[in-house]
Amino acid sequence: MAIHRDPQTYAIIGAAMEVHRVLGAGFLEAVYQEALAREFALRGIPFAREVGLVITYKNEPLTCRYRADFVCYDEIIVELKALSALSGIEEAQMINYLKAAGLQRSLLINFGAPSLEYKRMVLNLQPSHETLTESPAQ
Repeated sequence: MAIHRDPQTYAIIGAAMEVHRVLGAGFLEAVYQEALAREFALRGIPFAREVGLVITYKNEPLTCRYRADFVCYDEIIVELKALSALSGIEEAQMINYLKAAGLQRSLLINFGAPSLEYKRMVLNLQPSHETLTESPAQ
């Protein structure tokens, strides 16, 4: 069951379900963001809101930043939408955000549909083979 594999994302999804249950669909994203922040606080879910994440190009930081709606547990990007339906565009953006931030997990949550939609994404950031086989100089 999902709760045993990833209790953190399970807790975030539960909070989002409660917000959607209470508010329903039809509000702007900012309304859901504020309500979800309150629900996170009520449930003791650690979060930071509107987190600026550095994006690098050829190992150099860009001056523009990606602003995540939330970063929960210091390691999960939570991006909110209020669309009639999610598309592959939002999923592709989330993969880019994970790469740019150097994080492995994200949740894309859509409050705009009649039923809450969410996608959990995991980016596998395994070290390269060279990194694994390097040993200190002797």
